[in-house]
Amino acid sequence: MKKLIILIAALLLLAGCSNSSGSKEKESAKSLKKVTVVLDWTPNTNHTGLYVAKEKGYFKKQGLDVDIITPGDASADTLVASGKADFGVSYQEGITQARIQGVPIVSIAAVIQHNTSGFASPANKNIKTPKDFAGKTYGGWGSEVEKSVLSSLMKQENANVKDVDIINIGDTDFFTAVKKNIDFAWIYYGWTGVEAELRGEKLNMIYLTDYSDKLDYYTPVLSTNEKMIDSDPETVKAFVKAASDGYQFAIKNPDDASAILLKAAPDLDEDLVKKSQQWLASKYQDDAAQWGVQKLSVWENYANWMYENKLLDKKLDAKSAFTNDFLPQN
Repeated sequence: MKKLIILIAALLLLAGCSNSSGSKEKESAKSLKKVTVVLDWTPNTNHTGLYVAKEKGYFKKQGLDVDIITPGDASADTLVASGKADFGVSYQEGITQARIQGVPIVSIAAVIQHNTSGFASPANKNIKTPKDFAGKTYGGWGSEVEKSVLSSLMKQENANVKDVDIINIGDTDFFTAVKKNIDFAWIYYGWTGVEAELRGEKLNMIYLTDYSDKLDYYTPVLSTNEKMIDSDPETVKAFVKAASDGYQFAIKNPDDASAILLKAAPDLDEDLVKKSQQWLASKYQDDAAQWGVQKLSVWENYANWMYENKLLDKKLDAKSAFTNDFLPQN
């Protein structure tokens, strides 16, 4: 009988501990601040640091419960500017144009330190420099900036953008399009270029940064809106700290980071994710003092280029378009 009483007491004690533990977990979950970050596109290696921060508990450590979502009909910039999302993945061009129009969106960290995009073409098209664009067909997405960039590069070699047939291919796959009706397109090498390597398809790449320092802008970046910065700076600081930890993990551990991205987005091609992650690992921070830092000169140079090319109605107040204030203090 005595043994039975001791057993019952032990079970009650364990139940109490279990309930206490469960209550603490529920309490802890309740204490986390729920925030949303919306991607600029479907998940890819530009976003790995965010998924790492979620999977490794970096967001939780900063007191955040973060929901990572893909954009629907509304873009990331629209959702962030309207306050329907707390944070987003954007790019310098979009934020520059938004701010000129009075939209209060702000860049809070550069995901990749230098512009890794450029004009790509199958090697057999023999497009090796901007002058070779003449007489060729370019497949784009219908943005005014495309023609201006093409023109800017071609002028350096005394060629004219009027000699390029520019068509809108929307979101048609690059590899499909170049086999059909286009000769070249604008790509991010870290994804499409790496995919070409895996396919064994040789590309000629003309990087924007090889022809103009003004085109070495930040793409992508993390963004929020001015209201969030003014009313809840602690949450912004916590988000950027966790994201920074996530990208630093991806820099040091690209294979482990790619596994985390694949777990979150299992439909992605495993070989592409792994190879892309390895390629991007050294590009996230590159030559910057720390991940995420942005320079005023980069914002001013690109905005001035856009203004000179009549892509902006007025000059940008670059200091208000970005901030380094929320980056971790090293």
